[in-house]
Amino acid sequence: MDVGDFPELINGGMGVAVSNWKLARVVSMLGQGGVVSGTALNVLLARRLQDGDSGGHMRRALEYFPFPSIAQQIMDRYFIEGGRKPGQQYKLTPLPQLNAGRDFNSLCVAANFAEVFLAKEGHGGFVGINYLEKIQFPHPSSLFGAMLAGADAIFIGAGLPDAIPNVLESLVQYSPAKYPINVESALAGEKFYETFDPNELMKEGGKIPSSISKPFFVPIIGGHLAGMVLLDRTNGRVDAFDVEDRVSGGHNSPPRKKPMELSALGEPVYGIKDEINFEKIRALGKPFWLAGGYGSREGFLKAKSLGARGVVVGTALALSTDSGLREDYRRQLVIRALEGKAEVLNDPLASPAGFPFRVVKLEGTLSEEGVYSSREKVCDLGFLRTAYRKPDGNVGYRCPAEPEADFLRKGGKLEEIAGRKCICNGLISSAGAPQLLSEGRYEPGIVTLGADYPKIVEFCRNGNPDYNAERVINIILGKEN
Repeated sequence: MDVGDFPELINGGMGVAVSNWKLARVVSMLGQGGVVSGTALNVLLARRLQDGDSGGHMRRALEYFPFPSIAQQIMDRYFIEGGRKPGQQYKLTPLPQLNAGRDFNSLCVAANFAEVFLAKEGHGGFVGINYLEKIQFPHPSSLFGAMLAGADAIFIGAGLPDAIPNVLESLVQYSPAKYPINVESALAGEKFYETFDPNELMKEGGKIPSSISKPFFVPIIGGHLAGMVLLDRTNGRVDAFDVEDRVSGGHNSPPRKKPMELSALGEPVYGIKDEINFEKIRALGKPFWLAGGYGSREGFLKAKSLGARGVVVGTALALSTDSGLREDYRRQLVIRALEGKAEVLNDPLASPAGFPFRVVKLEGTLSEEGVYSSREKVCDLGFLRTAYRKPDGNVGYRCPAEPEADFLRKGGKLEEIAGRKCICNGLISSAGAPQLLSEGRYEPGIVTLGADYPKIVEFCRNGNPDYNAERVINIILGKEN
């Protein structure tokens, strides 16, 4: 595939498993760009297996995994025939941390392989995978797994992923890859890297392809300045851009004006400097898609008029019957939109990562103060932990959403704690795999959608809250009213 063959519409790589392999496969088979979310796939693989692997999809993917001994070890560790017993907690997976070791890397490789393999199974359409740059430790091993399965493109944002092209170049040659890790309080000139050597896996035996293809590199940016920096730092090794406006779901860039101003609703106030300069985006000389509020027929036509290849569709597909969002959440959210009660807030405090994070109001989730305040704090997944340098030179990890005493003991500041939510557990719960807590309750979910959430009613035929991805795509492309 050449960049000129890029599809006009791609689905956003949303949340944890909202853009799962099923949604990406449907979108791709409809001739568009299917994109899976690459976040926390190692945890999801382990939990899907512990839930009995309904349909046998994970086991089928692992049968094609090039390292059968590793696949068997994962099966032995996590698979439960018939699923967990009532009251049985999920077995935890290794925490992401600097050079976490073989078990962590092997699970990441296998999980990313499985998700992309299933999304591509049985057709030749475009399938990409989406990562968050700020979740750095899994990158090298995750990328290798996705590449083994033939991922066509790597979409990555929430930071400046300028090191990705070098990692891809190393992995396509089956050479050791290293990814620079941000470590707070690091000394001047001190560097930290996550390292991954595919040859260590090859020692396990198996049949790997004699060669693998290097996927397209598509950074997610909020404006032309980030694009210029990436083109400069990567020597132009960028294939396309995903240009994301501030009304999109998930993490958003903070306003450029400091200190941050908040609206009467408590949302960050964006100004003229935060608006996208499309003339300068076009001047970058790369194909681009527009994301954030463009998931409609009107948005698609506008994007094309601005010179975009097409659009990234998030919210409308997240609430389709093909998405990986928990069915009870999905249906409630569509019904709320149909009743004119759709509410979504760009919360400046919710995410431990420090980025504004768009949270949907939904009963029983972390969007409710009572649910948030009654949750027992625990940090057992660790994807959004910040790495910091200890006085002895070793690397520690802390998160403002972890137990307060732990965070303060590690050098965190009290003012960083207020309002921080466990996005890791919340998003995995919303994907249908909530951990059972010690007091017998389940981890509450959290849902993120774009600011255009109320507009999804245009995809509901005669008020029916159930619509599929094909209807969304057809309406946006003008094939259906």
